[in-house]
Amino acid sequence: MCGIIGYIGRGNAAAVGLAALKKLEYRGYDSAGIAVLNTRGIEIRKDKGKIDAINRKLNMNSMQGNIAILHTRWATHGPPTKRNAHPHLDCRGEIAIVHNGIIENYSSIKELLEKEGHTFSSETDSEVLAHLIEKFYRGNLEEAVLKALQEVEGTYGMAVMHKNENKIVAARNGSPLIIGIGNNEMLIASDATAILEHTKKAVYLNDKEVAVVKQGGFSVKNLSNESIDKEVKEITWSLEQIEKKGFKHFMLKEIFEQPESMKNTIRGRIKDRIKITVDIDMEKIKRIVITSCGTSWHSALIGKHIIERTAGIPVEVDYASEFRYRDPIIGEGDLLIAISQSGETADTLAAIKEAKKRGARTLGIINVVGSTIAREVDTGIYLHAGPEIGVASTKAFTSQILALTLFALYTRQEMGMQINKNILNELKNIPEKAKMILDKKDEIKTIAKEFFKSSNFLYLGRGINFPVALEGALKLKEISYIHAEGYPAAEMKHGPIALIDENMPVVFIATKNGAYEKIISNMQEVKARGGKIIVVATEGDERACSIADYVIHVPETMELLSPVVNVIPLQLLAYYIADMKGLDVDKPRNLAKSVTVE
Repeated sequence: MCGIIGYIGRGNAAAVGLAALKKLEYRGYDSAGIAVLNTRGIEIRKDKGKIDAINRKLNMNSMQGNIAILHTRWATHGPPTKRNAHPHLDCRGEIAIVHNGIIENYSSIKELLEKEGHTFSSETDSEVLAHLIEKFYRGNLEEAVLKALQEVEGTYGMAVMHKNENKIVAARNGSPLIIGIGNNEMLIASDATAILEHTKKAVYLNDKEVAVVKQGGFSVKNLSNESIDKEVKEITWSLEQIEKKGFKHFMLKEIFEQPESMKNTIRGRIKDRIKITVDIDMEKIKRIVITSCGTSWHSALIGKHIIERTAGIPVEVDYASEFRYRDPIIGEGDLLIAISQSGETADTLAAIKEAKKRGARTLGIINVVGSTIAREVDTGIYLHAGPEIGVASTKAFTSQILALTLFALYTRQEMGMQINKNILNELKNIPEKAKMILDKKDEIKTIAKEFFKSSNFLYLGRGINFPVALEGALKLKEISYIHAEGYPAAEMKHGPIALIDENMPVVFIATKNGAYEKIISNMQEVKARGGKIIVVATEGDERACSIADYVIHVPETMELLSPVVNVIPLQLLAYYIADMKGLDVDKPRNLAKSVTVE
């Protein structure tokens, strides 16, 4: 999660580093700090809070020097405080480190070091790295880092510098880290978005690799001290793509980018046949397991409906965080599909490794090219949705549904079955239908004004739109901090109906497909108990409108694709409610964009 930046070059390291770190603030914003190497040694400034506030207080960008490491924190061990903020120093103040990940054996290492006379100043697991490197330092930082990492169990993306060496040593295991190759300057970052202003040339570190970065270049070794040749790759995103372009928040921009992101997901992949490259013989696959976390788990539930109906292959959906801890029954003849926007989700990556160990094939549905999961799976489908900066995922979710639909149709095709041409045509029409919903933003904003002071929400859907109810509730919880629950509408009377009164807004996904008649009955049950009904209904549906208090119309589409259009008004509703509450929509409290720790 935490954001890491390293800089070495001819520019002012503090100014360059802080500008880059701002682009990573979505990865953590509990605290931030910088260590600069200059003629006085290593100078550190850090505090709790967000980067801009800390900079105003400490004037970090005035620090002089050409080498720096920076960090923005998402707290794991120890609360957000100044002393727990990174960078951390060793006892002598000669070694500075920034770290993302969790050192699982930090307690035993700390106890050993304390017996040797080391004094710790924070509650973090990360600080032990600085002291452990100090223990092994004999005039060569790279060697000391290699020796220290031999003692460490856990995950890390880290950058280290020593006051007597004009270099940065970086290492990764489980937490993403890349090297950017600029013009007479080098950068280190935990996300490619941070280096685009300086370069599009990047080297992606793999697990258990250590890099030495100097102004003139870099070298990479494994933990056995063996040199590794690394390929320099081109970042495909542009700096313009990660700017707000006049929108108040990244989340709102990304909601409105969905017509284009949907086009990019399906572009070139729908001809007379489905054109995707999946290096798996689908005729040998007897069962599919989809694993993911958060919003991606909701797209997985929708994918289950789509794949089973389209290809006739049984599908299970599993939380990635639970998968490997229940001794899963998976092996030859099974396909594990891993869904992750970032391609760095730690739990999902662990599930992939577990499935591969047991003989299953693996496929990734990923947005970030070159990410760890993209490199770990046997094959995959890129979303091409473009960078998603807002913590609450929006455009990646709808692109995931479309990618799963393409995969389901491809599987049907590979099994020798005909594909309904209507669904191919409707896939092509979906981006325009998304635009039609976005044109109703003012109507949705008006509904938000009525309910932004509510304390609770209930979201109800059926069949393939039950996961849409889950996603709508999650979006509201994530960014507005209003308690919300998603339920299958038929389950309402098995418990949640007890909550319904005149103060309870109930959002129904009631478009004209699937169990429409049943959900109309569920709406009547809520109305009879005084609940306030907000309904997402198909254009022209007067019946649902006659029951509901507030209506959001969406264009008609076939049932398999209905989640794509039905979720967009729920994204907007959550956004406008959070914005009216005066909250930081892009950086909701306690959350980070990419969850790279378990």
